[in-house]
Amino acid sequence: MILRLATLQKGTSARINAPKRLLIQQSRAFTNIDDPTFRTHSTAVTDNTSSEYRSWQASQNIDIQRVTQTAMVHELTQQVSRSIENVVPWFLNTMPAPYFRQVPESFRLDHIKAISAIKDASMDMHMNLKTHLPDGRQVLTFIRPGTMPGLLLNMIKELPFNQRSEEYMPLSRVQIYSAEDDSMSLNLFVYGEESKHQTDVTLTGSQILEYAQQVMDGSLPPQDEYGRPNPKPNNTFERDNLIKHMEKCSESYILRSDPRRFLSQIQLFEKVSGSDNISVSTEYSYLDENNDEHYWIDIALANTLPHYALEQTTKLLFLHSFDVMRAHLDNVSDGDNGTITLLRMLVTPVNGAKGNEATFNLLQQELKRCKWLNDSTMELVFETHPWLGVRRGEIITAMAAIMHPIMSKQNAIAFSKGNILETITKDRYIKHAAAIVDLFLERFNPKGPLSDEELEAKSKELLSIIDNEVEDTSAQALLTKMIDIVKHTLRTNIYMNNRYALGLRLDPRIMSSEDEAPRETPYGVIFVHGRRFDGYHTRFRDIARGGMRLVTPASPEQYALESAHQYEECYGLAFAQQLKNKDIPEGGSKAVVLIDNIGMSETGKDFVMRKSVKAFTDTILDLIVDTEETREEVVDFVGKKEVLYLGPDEQVIPEDINWVIKRAKQRGYDTPAAFMSSKPRAGINHKEYGVTSEGVNVYLDVALRHVLKIDPKQESFSIKITGGPDGDVAGNELKILAREYGDNAKVVGIADGTGCAEDPNGLAWDELLRLVNDNLPIDQFNPSKLGEGGAVHTVDTEEGVKARNSMHNRVQADAFIPAGGRPNTINIHNYKHFLNPDGSPSAPLIVEGANLFVTDEARQLLFEEAGVVIVKDSSANKCGVITSSYEICAAMMLSEEEFFDNKHQIVSEVLNKLHNYAQLEAELLFREFETYGGSLPQLSKVVSDAVNAATDSLSVALESFSAEDKEKLLPLFRFHLPQTMVDMSFDKVHERVPAQYISNAIASCLASKLVYKEGTKFVNTLPKEKLASVALRYVEAEHQIAILKSALEGTEMPEKEKESILKLLEAGGARTALGVF
Repeated sequence: MILRLATLQKGTSARINAPKRLLIQQSRAFTNIDDPTFRTHSTAVTDNTSSEYRSWQASQNIDIQRVTQTAMVHELTQQVSRSIENVVPWFLNTMPAPYFRQVPESFRLDHIKAISAIKDASMDMHMNLKTHLPDGRQVLTFIRPGTMPGLLLNMIKELPFNQRSEEYMPLSRVQIYSAEDDSMSLNLFVYGEESKHQTDVTLTGSQILEYAQQVMDGSLPPQDEYGRPNPKPNNTFERDNLIKHMEKCSESYILRSDPRRFLSQIQLFEKVSGSDNISVSTEYSYLDENNDEHYWIDIALANTLPHYALEQTTKLLFLHSFDVMRAHLDNVSDGDNGTITLLRMLVTPVNGAKGNEATFNLLQQELKRCKWLNDSTMELVFETHPWLGVRRGEIITAMAAIMHPIMSKQNAIAFSKGNILETITKDRYIKHAAAIVDLFLERFNPKGPLSDEELEAKSKELLSIIDNEVEDTSAQALLTKMIDIVKHTLRTNIYMNNRYALGLRLDPRIMSSEDEAPRETPYGVIFVHGRRFDGYHTRFRDIARGGMRLVTPASPEQYALESAHQYEECYGLAFAQQLKNKDIPEGGSKAVVLIDNIGMSETGKDFVMRKSVKAFTDTILDLIVDTEETREEVVDFVGKKEVLYLGPDEQVIPEDINWVIKRAKQRGYDTPAAFMSSKPRAGINHKEYGVTSEGVNVYLDVALRHVLKIDPKQESFSIKITGGPDGDVAGNELKILAREYGDNAKVVGIADGTGCAEDPNGLAWDELLRLVNDNLPIDQFNPSKLGEGGAVHTVDTEEGVKARNSMHNRVQADAFIPAGGRPNTINIHNYKHFLNPDGSPSAPLIVEGANLFVTDEARQLLFEEAGVVIVKDSSANKCGVITSSYEICAAMMLSEEEFFDNKHQIVSEVLNKLHNYAQLEAELLFREFETYGGSLPQLSKVVSDAVNAATDSLSVALESFSAEDKEKLLPLFRFHLPQTMVDMSFDKVHERVPAQYISNAIASCLASKLVYKEGTKFVNTLPKEKLASVALRYVEAEHQIAILKSALEGTEMPEKEKESILKLLEAGGARTALGVF
């Protein structure tokens, strides 16, 4: 190999970016070893045919020129030869033995040539080499002078490939070596997956198999020749198991591995297989007789980015004053669970550090945490304030994140997320922040948690110190709020060794700011702080369900806005869920996970989202499961078991759902199959069956008849929709409109993320249904299908973006269905855009298929100023949550096979139940709207409040009921369920369904029955303390009326009169029997 050298004077040195340096092929400073122009030439140039004059030539004598040229070539050849003769013995003596065993000969020769060239040029030992392997992989070799601590970390930071690149190649192998005379470091980084060849692993791994057989036979002594303990027999070392494992490994990994090391890493592999965990082991090592302070650290990391794992591990070792002398990184397939990265490092303590048991225990704990730490935490504990330690740093960044949505309401600029963290970590204030964190750790220390009295006393001490020592009002406010967070935390997983993220079960009052208007306080809030994400779970009842949505802003500016509003969005969605959950046993909840994957490739974005889902849900399980682990490591100030259920929302995929359910089972959740709804096989897919849209259309039908006096079965009407044909609610609503009304339904406008299509005469149904069936967005609408005045606008032009963003306001229609779009799209600042110049609305009727599309203020103003009748989201799209509740019941009452075998019939019965629940509420809403007046959204909330208030009263009352009395009310729950589920398993309901869930089901069923039958005025006028007793008497009265009706049907009297009496008994018999009017 010939290296092209810049002209250098003797004794000068050159580094990668210096003017006098090695010239290299690429701007990234890598010499391409496979490029023919860089290969070694066996002969020198001996002839010069150019007539161009050269200053060193004797211009009159060609023979002299040739002699001179030959002499120079000879001298240079001798010089290179002498250099190589000096380098080779030194290289062979100074490089560690594993280098020669593990690095291919061709690579070693390239390294010697490169080092010879460097030494010959009197340069520093500073070079990067790049090799392309035949299978597409790339090998980067970094050669650096010395072996000082931190050198490896600096090299890793120089590596060119990361998950933000579209050409991202995974780091698949790392080999780190230090010269024994400390003169240089030579490290190899391999990118790209090694090609799989059909090799016989019994041959490539013969030494491993032979060693394992000796282990299993017990023929090995307790220790090997170096004093290291030999492994003990283990089922994993059985020949068949080993072969199966080796078939997952790359051939190079098998060939390079010492048998003892291989078996050790298998054990680590097995500990994390099928999970996202990390396993660490440390072992004393004798490197040579002059130094006994060397240790091997082995780490197995499931489902991580190898580059990140290497960088974070190296950072942590550097922080703890350990120098990495040698390292290996390999990736092994873990089947459907992804890959497991195996990292092995030979380290030595420096700067006075000690490799004692306490140090390694702390190191192991922090290594496990590194995978899940956010960048802000890493910077804080590795760079800004290393003395804090990982645990304290993580709590500080978590508290900063919690404070952002609270404090930004006071001053969005002073209390931006960045400013909050910067303020509390300033040198002047960090000691106070650390003291508050210590208080938090004391409060939740499982070995001796602080009592309420002790917490209050210590809090007062800290507040006094802050008041005396902190003059800056912003800093004082933030530090005081941190103390409030400590006092309002009821559970945390901070002391759990294998946690994925940091979770805090908060008293929800902490999330309120002093200057905001009074509103309903949630039952509970969980905050989760993890790597690249923060998440809130908010719920309004003890047993609650609601979707989990992933929010991934496209820019830092958008991320900052979403961060400030994250809790408010979560609260609003959970509250809307609480209103719409009135017909089911579960209260309302919502989870919003804000993820930072800005600027990443699509692969990187997806990786981060999937990891965020895992970390968020596993942390929630930390805080709600009752296991030996949580009883030992989680201090509880809630005082009762908590039950919650999740569902999929924006950007959650089937892979996430399957993982969450599997993990819930592993973690000991009581009903793991019910923990998350919409399971691919044993669930009711909302989009496939159109469950939400079925309910939306019932409300649309009733509203058209009552408000616009249109019979949609007989008359034409127009409609506009946000949400694409490929979306859940919008796509299914299009199918239902076509099914129920045919050409009577004229869709005059549709907008989604890709654009919008408009046609005043109605978009062609055949084309709309093609898009729905092919799962295509609206920008794929065929323009040739448009009528006169029709248009398709796409967002690849500024005009198209404006048209898309304004379609819901501009296009005239009888009804508007928001079936997609971001919350608060129509708000108090822009609601007038929905009105025409004359003040009339562009649509007099809105049926909200999407959550929170219109704000409360905008709803009221549209009604007051333009008479717009709006069916609120908590009513219109409630059928989705009812379906999810039925799925939870099915998961508890039926096995997966039982559900799957009867799925068609169960789904059919569920759809009938949905239509019934939607019809009951729709008729009540418009009956009371026409009778009492007021705006429909307010009436919708009145209905939800009435049902929920009755449910709460009944739930409290049922706690004092005997089992026998509760049993009398069980038919209410049975009637609520699909008949097939009842027939198959209701006789086992007490065995399979938690008692609290049954009580909630009875309460909600009775409450909704009472409100839908008798109206909100009847329920709301009852004193709260009597509501439960009246409701229970109502059940008895209904039973008596049923007996009376049965007797009446057997009497002889004219059918017309009999039918009238039966209707009167049905309509008001129970209420009359109560004597309550």
